[in-house]
Amino acid sequence: MALLSFSICGQLQQLMATQPMTNWSTGLLDCCESMSTCCYGFWCCPCLACTVSASFGENRCLPLCDMLSPAITSALGIPLCVPPAVLSMRVAIRHRYGIKGSLCKDIATSCFCEWCSWCQMHRELKYRNVDTEHVPLLANLFSPVKEI
Repeated sequence: MALLSFSICGQLQQLMATQPMTNWSTGLLDCCESMSTCCYGFWCCPCLACTVSASFGENRCLPLCDMLSPAITSALGIPLCVPPAVLSMRVAIRHRYGIKGSLCKDIATSCFCEWCSWCQMHRELKYRNVDTEHVPLLANLFSPVKEI
């Protein structure tokens, strides 16, 4: 089993190494590239964040961690500077699509430009032809049972 796992990981690393790294399709502050995304992010950034999360295949409520975790951790006396959801989504999108960058830049962007980061990720998903407009509001929690 370990040999199989090592083989698959090695093949995946070779595949990733052969694909050229690209830049983000738009810059962090290129809000005018998509006025609909800009307005969506300006008027209801939490909704935009949930849309990005769901479009990427993650739990729609993931961005709520960014809104709720600072209050909870500060109540416990633990300071939280980096919003975890925006950082993890940004890193995941960068890795999935082979976008140039670094964890250090992602942390800085997530801390100081959170709304702009959500807008950039939304534009990137639209650029990659991921459906960001027809994300179902409710997920099917129960998968159909296959009869044997």
